[in-house]
Amino acid sequence: MSDPALIRLSAITKTFGRGQAAFQALKGIDLAIEAGEFVAIMGPSGSGKSTAMNILGCLDTPTSGSYEFEGVRVEQLSRNQRALLRRHYLGFVFQGFNLLARTTALENVELPLIYRGEPAAARHAAARAALEQVGLAGWEHHTPGELSGGQQQRVAIARAIVTRPHVLLADEPTGNLDTHTGEEIMDLIGALNRDQGITVLMVTHEPDMAAHAKRVVRFVDGRVDSDRRNGEPA
Repeated sequence: MSDPALIRLSAITKTFGRGQAAFQALKGIDLAIEAGEFVAIMGPSGSGKSTAMNILGCLDTPTSGSYEFEGVRVEQLSRNQRALLRRHYLGFVFQGFNLLARTTALENVELPLIYRGEPAAARHAAARAALEQVGLAGWEHHTPGELSGGQQQRVAIARAIVTRPHVLLADEPTGNLDTHTGEEIMDLIGALNRDQGITVLMVTHEPDMAAHAKRVVRFVDGRVDSDRRNGEPA
């Protein structure tokens, strides 16, 4: 019988440094995420949530344990294979937008497709469609300096989804936005999850933003402290 989990972390540990200076950021994480879920990962600073996100995003490898993505043991892949998994299956949204300053919205969104070697016409069409999807049709030729914070984050989301990823990893996606704009961005991410079936994993410290997720996993001291569906009693 096949494993229904899209992602499965089993006994994941992560230690930084050696000897006296060693610090164990993750202490045996078990976590399963099914395709189509919207999961918020919460916890205080130093709880391990960002370390776990980096492992999930193939930006780092665990010290021990198993990370399976669609049945593939990610920790056994080479650096190049992990880069291909990132490029073809994962989309990233960060708190700081990470847009190229002198580059138009369209060109920013096209970047992942350039790395894939897509032809120019296909890149332009896909980037325009992604910008339209996030409500920025007509803004293709504006640079980040000509856009509000909310618009910049929409460009970043368009860039993350232009490759049609299986999973969207969002690290404090509303951290640099006011409350109203943050709610708009969360509505957009929720719609991508609901209407397109993109699995969303989001790190946030804001309960109001976590309320948009279907499930909340709380990290404390490198361990999963709680894992509940939104609406269940804490």
